Amino acid sequence: MQYNVHMNNAMNKFTLVLLPIITLALGWQLGMRFEENRLLQMSEQLELLYGESGSGQVLTNEDDLNFDLLEGVTRLLLTHYIAPEKLESQSMILGAAQGFVAALNDPYTTFMPPEENHLFQQSLQGKMEGIGAELTLRDGSIVVVRPLKGSPALDAGLQTDDVIMAVDDTDIRGQTLSEVVMRIRGPAKTTVKLSILRPGEAESISITITRGQITIPSTEYEIKEDERGMVGYIAINQFGENTAEETESAVRDMLEKKVDGIILDVRYNGGGYLDRAVEMASLFLPQGKVVSVARKEGEPEHHYVNGRPLDTTIPIVILINEGSASASEILADALHDHERATLIGKTTYGKGTIQEIFELPGGSSLRVTTAKWLTPNGKDLSKEGVDPDIEVDRTLEQAQNDEDPQLDEAIEYLLMN
Repeated sequence: MQYNVHMNNAMNKFTLVLLPIITLALGWQLGMRFEENRLLQMSEQLELLYGESGSGQVLTNEDDLNFDLLEGVTRLLLTHYIAPEKLESQSMILGAAQGFVAALNDPYTTFMPPEENHLFQQSLQGKMEGIGAELTLRDGSIVVVRPLKGSPALDAGLQTDDVIMAVDDTDIRGQTLSEVVMRIRGPAKTTVKLSILRPGEAESISITITRGQITIPSTEYEIKEDERGMVGYIAINQFGENTAEETESAVRDMLEKKVDGIILDVRYNGGGYLDRAVEMASLFLPQGKVVSVARKEGEPEHHYVNGRPLDTTIPIVILINEGSASASEILADALHDHERATLIGKTTYGKGTIQEIFELPGGSSLRVTTAKWLTPNGKDLSKEGVDPDIEVDRTLEQAQNDEDPQLDEAIEYLLMN
């Protein structure tokens, strides 16, 4: 079974989550029938809207759901709303589903309507048009999780934790993540202006980005060589279906060329399949635990290496930063906990939960937080990120000038030790 770690891969599931969505739709149909009946008295309306029935109740199963409130709102809109032509059933059902899920206040558990889900599925294939940035909803604000490597967003200076305030001079505060994504996405070679609030900055910043065709290769590798020796460098952009296989192929090539060390670069890697992180840790560990998955019930599920390592002694450096999340953190912390890798860069994002994607009828989907994980040493990454052994910053100016002090430090470390 493969788990989706962060936002980069999906699993198709068609049961378990259907009932709440179907029930919402049924609530709408019942509301439509009320139009044919006599109007409720005002006291009844107020009771439906503000009654205490179910107040504070913890939802434990479908039987706890009471859709009287939704039906009451539907009835009032049908009866009193001044513009009945705007009462479009499908959009209202989708809106109800989004609100239903958003009430959890979990930025990683989200309902994606058909268009947003379509864009999400495109991103899983590694190709899309837009600015190349991963966004999330955090505390009611649209926040940049990471700009993708080589993307227009990164080139223009967008950074992790930037808060988007406006898109093309339109204030987007209060809009859903889907609405904001739709505003930002667009054809290649067109421009979009973002007004952002950056942590530590008093004033908002305006950034104009030229959209492009975004292609995200799973891995890229090369041999870096000077008079002191050779270092293998592997940029891991996502933990996709073929990432472990591609990494294994790259490592085999490097070992044949007798490199002095290997650098695994997971900076701005937002995650992917957990199984791939386990497989990649298995390339360098002879035995041991990689991660433990804890669900809401039962004992944690432990994931161990497969016992077929390629090399258990070659020095390894893993480059991390604020955009390294989920599977990236799993791989980095596992190799670090087993004393197989030195970490260089900045503290990681700190996302210790697992999401699964459930496909729904009509093209929608539901992304659900189903578990959290613990590192081999028992660390809960949802509370803190992974700290580097050697902290090295890389400023925006350095990135724009193709200067990489973090990579330079990693090469220096491997060739001097």
